Amino acid sequence: MNRALRAAAMGALLLSPAVLTACSAGQVAQTATQEQNLGNTADVGPLALRGLQLAYPTGGVYAAGSDARLIGTVASSATVDDTLVGIEGDGFTDVDVVDPSAPAAGAGAAGQLSIDVPARGTVTMGTGQGPSVTLVGLTEELTVGQYLDVTFTFEEAGAVTVAVPVGVASRDLPRGEAFDWHEEEGGEEPPTEAGTAGGGAEEDHSGG
Repeated sequence: MNRALRAAAMGALLLSPAVLTACSAGQVAQTATQEQNLGNTADVGPLALRGLQLAYPTGGVYAAGSDARLIGTVASSATVDDTLVGIEGDGFTDVDVVDPSAPAAGAGAAGQLSIDVPARGTVTMGTGQGPSVTLVGLTEELTVGQYLDVTFTFEEAGAVTVAVPVGVASRDLPRGEAFDWHEEEGGEEPPTEAGTAGGGAEEDHSGG
């Protein structure tokens, strides 16, 4: 009977990873959340909007009233040029655009802008390789995992509304350094329990 019970327990332990995997199906894991926050996508006519997100804020939080840099790419498969003429939403009060390729930098009321999208070409925003678009005057505090509904309007392709998330940090954030037990050697004695476990092994080694 005891042998049967032990066999059943071992079977349960061996099956537990599969059970845990099944239980997690359909749920959003932390890594999946981070990947999703790398940017959302949308299509409108022959235009593909990719990697839409707000730049990761200092400290991970945008305060109400602050500004957020928009990041994303618009790729066109059309045979004619198009123009992004509107960026609007309830979560901000204005849009500021600086386009180095335009004859004059544009900035104005929300939705009043002009960013050229060349036929069968791409436009990248917010990375230093194209127009810089800033959502001015956020109406509420935003943090990682939250998003703004932003409507993009193109002269030819029309309009599309996208949930634009706050991006995650582009690098690992600093964490506390791990404790180095080797620093205890030659210094102060470690706590009694830890010292008993580690110190005994050192004494046996030196004695051999």
